Amino acid sequence: MNILLVDDDPIVCLSLKTILEADDDLHVVATGSNGHEAVSLYNAHHPDLLLIDIRMPEMTGIEAAETILSSDAEAKILFLTTFSDDEYIIKALRIGAKGYLLKQHFESIVPSIKTVMLGQNVYGDEIMIRLPEMLIKSSRSVKPTLGLTEKEHQIIEKVSEGLSNKEISDTLFLSEGTVRNYISTILDKLELRDRTQLAIFYYQNLK
Repeated sequence: MNILLVDDDPIVCLSLKTILEADDDLHVVATGSNGHEAVSLYNAHHPDLLLIDIRMPEMTGIEAAETILSSDAEAKILFLTTFSDDEYIIKALRIGAKGYLLKQHFESIVPSIKTVMLGQNVYGDEIMIRLPEMLIKSSRSVKPTLGLTEKEHQIIEKVSEGLSNKEISDTLFLSEGTVRNYISTILDKLELRDRTQLAIFYYQNLK
């Protein structure tokens, strides 16, 4: 089983490599120290699993994972970090990572890798206990983007307030033609028929 290991602490990296390769089934094909190296090394080696830290210079583990998963949806990525921040854990879930482990529980690393390779997701006991509450908080605080840009969100909000194209153009310093084009694009994106449906959609999903 080929593992790519990425951590910005060289001592941690060496220690993890030793732990992993003590198991006959695991082989570390390469090590990196930041997110950019993670992406480059993943593309070069196509490992069975990427074991990666989160807080690193230049590019974080989360950003690297998103980049890798955007081109390889089947990539198996396991985060290993000292940080159990709710925000990081929820992001890991949302982008499609296979697990999130804390470094202090080093004895669980090898079993977790093998579990992921069997097609399951892994989260430490401490995280699993907190996960339901984190997901509830996240669903309350995070509004869906639905592929909309910030400007499109602003225009939807103005439409929902009953403003005309002229009034929106004056408020957002755009031409009326640009506003019309934005609204047409938004309706296509959301598969809506008219401004009334768009206003209803805003109050049901975005407000």
